[in-house]
Amino acid sequence: MIGLGYIGLPTASMLANNGYDVLGVDVNEEVIKKLSSGDVHIEEPDLEGIFLNAFNSKKIKVSKELEKSDVFIIAVPTPLRDDNKAELKNVVSAIVEISKYIEKNNLVILESTSPPGTTENLVGKMICENTGYVAGRDYMLAFCPERVLPGKIVYELINNKRIIGGINKVSAERARDIYSSFVRSEIFLTDLKTAELVKLVENTYRDINIAFSNELTLISQDYGIDIWEVIKFANMHPRVNILNPGPGVGGHCIPIDPWFILENISRKDTLIEKSRKINNNMPVVIADKIKRIIGSYKDTKVALFGASYKEDIGDTRESPTVAIIKELKKEKIDLRVYDPIADNFKYELSELEASLKDADLLVLLVGHRLFKNIDLGLIADLMRHKNIFDTRNFFDLSVLQIAGFNYYKI
Repeated sequence: MIGLGYIGLPTASMLANNGYDVLGVDVNEEVIKKLSSGDVHIEEPDLEGIFLNAFNSKKIKVSKELEKSDVFIIAVPTPLRDDNKAELKNVVSAIVEISKYIEKNNLVILESTSPPGTTENLVGKMICENTGYVAGRDYMLAFCPERVLPGKIVYELINNKRIIGGINKVSAERARDIYSSFVRSEIFLTDLKTAELVKLVENTYRDINIAFSNELTLISQDYGIDIWEVIKFANMHPRVNILNPGPGVGGHCIPIDPWFILENISRKDTLIEKSRKINNNMPVVIADKIKRIIGSYKDTKVALFGASYKEDIGDTRESPTVAIIKELKKEKIDLRVYDPIADNFKYELSELEASLKDADLLVLLVGHRLFKNIDLGLIADLMRHKNIFDTRNFFDLSVLQIAGFNYYKI
């Protein structure tokens, strides 16, 4: 398993717990050091347990170096470049290393989310150039994307349906044999490009749905209508399921995967691109609303609640909070961010009382359940002006009004 991040480590642990001898490889020395001592570097329910079980039974070991293997699985990051193209240098590095050890009849699986054509045109061609081995003849080549939700990765690895694409039928079947060792749901086989596009379509569907919701938010604002009421009633229709609006779209998948669909085609003015622009602009919309709320105050202080990209997880990748902070830093605003579960956030995080002390506005950006337990009386006592801007329809308006808060929402 090349890459021991959010997907690679759980998958490696599942394979090790289901009969395989697994070598987990990662270029990050700190990750290898931590895993070698039996500690996991990722906060994820049930992950520590399945890793420790595999580690203690010696079915998994970790290293910075590859070895000969029957199966090579690539699960490295494929981030988005500034030009909205896939950054595949980690995949390229993995292929270079695999080429040193691959033998005939081995199986190579790409799990990393990639533009359609990557598995065959990059992985397959590079291995052929480096070794002379032809995919589908000398070794098997497949693409098997993850379909999991952070906070439920282990459960969904086991229970979600899987799509596997192969350069030929034998490759897809060989990959299915590997994943069927722990996947309890159905596994469907197809070709490489179809599997690559399916993964991208799943996340792009959500991005477009959220963009529709965010655009409706702006339209409802023009009309003076509560968007949450609109969505609630519209979703009572049996064939309507509008997602909730919000301050932006974050995470390593939804803001990135739509661009991968468009990378190798020349189509212009697509719905996909327009949806990305709508969602990317929401942090600007939120920042402008914040400025309007605090516009009459001097020496303003704002408390931002939530640094992760979604509720109840610590993952801060592509968090809209970062974009909102960038916008607000253009003004002379004292910004404090409170999020007790956030990991690796770009900006300094504050404790609860320090974030709220003399604040003019509390902005709820992420609906962590733990925020429900914060005493509104404490919040009211600490703040200079009792204003709350709720971007997630999180708080109960009647309760806030009793507590004397001015309440704003998206």
